[in-house]
Amino acid sequence: MPSPTRALLGSLCAAAVLFSSAGAASAADSWQCVPFARMISGIQLFGDAWTWWGKASSANYPTGFRPTGGAVLVFKPQGAMRLGHVAVVSQVVTERVIQVTHANWSVIGGRRGQVEENVTVVDVSPSGDW
Repeated sequence: MPSPTRALLGSLCAAAVLFSSAGAASAADSWQCVPFARMISGIQLFGDAWTWWGKASSANYPTGFRPTGGAVLVFKPQGAMRLGHVAVVSQVVTERVIQVTHANWSVIGGRRGQVEENVTVVDVSPSGDW
């Protein structure tokens, strides 16, 4: 499926999920980042978040160091984030600023597993290569 089509379908799925759960959230509603990213991006990779980068190439998904809308941003394991993290790029704001939609990052309302939309992420790498 072409990337713009996949991004559009992913956005529509995310909107449907978020809309259907609005006002009906319960203590049982909880997402992990990997299944959420898989659902809204359409990228069919499995395993811990940190493994997605290596698996993408062998599964013929394009990889790169310049984010695009609909792409999955893969975070390396670090500190308490021992399994890494994945988030879907909502939009590119500038070369070093993007917004992502992801799950299970922040504690919201005293619980983890929540979905956050359009969270700003800044590339602070010295060479601007995300």
